[in-house]
Amino acid sequence: MQVIYEDNHLIVVSKHAGEIVQGDKTGDTPLSETVKAYLKEVHQKPGNVFLGVTHRLDRPVAGLVVFAKTSKALSRLNDMFRTGDVHKTYWAIVKDCPKEEEGLLTHWIVRNEKQNKSYAYDHEVPGAKKAMLQYRVIGHSDHYTLVEVNLLTGRHHQIRCQLAAMGCPIRGDLKYGARRSNPDGSISLLARRIDFIHPVSKQEIQLEAPVPDDPLWRSFKV
Repeated sequence: MQVIYEDNHLIVVSKHAGEIVQGDKTGDTPLSETVKAYLKEVHQKPGNVFLGVTHRLDRPVAGLVVFAKTSKALSRLNDMFRTGDVHKTYWAIVKDCPKEEEGLLTHWIVRNEKQNKSYAYDHEVPGAKKAMLQYRVIGHSDHYTLVEVNLLTGRHHQIRCQLAAMGCPIRGDLKYGARRSNPDGSISLLARRIDFIHPVSKQEIQLEAPVPDDPLWRSFKV
């Protein structure tokens, strides 16, 4: 676990691909518990440590996760995420280059909970939620393209689903059409940056996650 930012109200860490943010049916130790243990040890806190989960990242995705250390910060951050006042920027490595260097993707997404998968439609359908994101190409390697994504809505598997619907599945994402998996089971999607106004101090916070220590990620000169 790498701590990117910490103060009295917040702690922001860089999640490794493969970690779960909150406990689930697998019984694996979630990142939230790892952060609690860190806070207890570093700050020598007696008893239980308060830690609020404000948002999640899919298990195979790496990058920034924001946790609240106080109930005041948690309630305010929850409101900020709900109203879109927290801006998240992602980097994705895709196999096929988009036809346009940049653009706005709009789909209607239906979530299938049994399959843990979302389906994108180019028109409104029953049970669908509107999904929008902006993308732009920021790098190329011999066989792959690096795309920067700004989410305008927050839907289940939105980036994975919409990029696949555009014909550009994320590297390693078998669920959404990648040809082969990544050796470590990750997908090549990184929660790269996060921007928001601090819920208590009102200072502007701008943070970046480190690029994964992988030759392909490093091959993009950005």
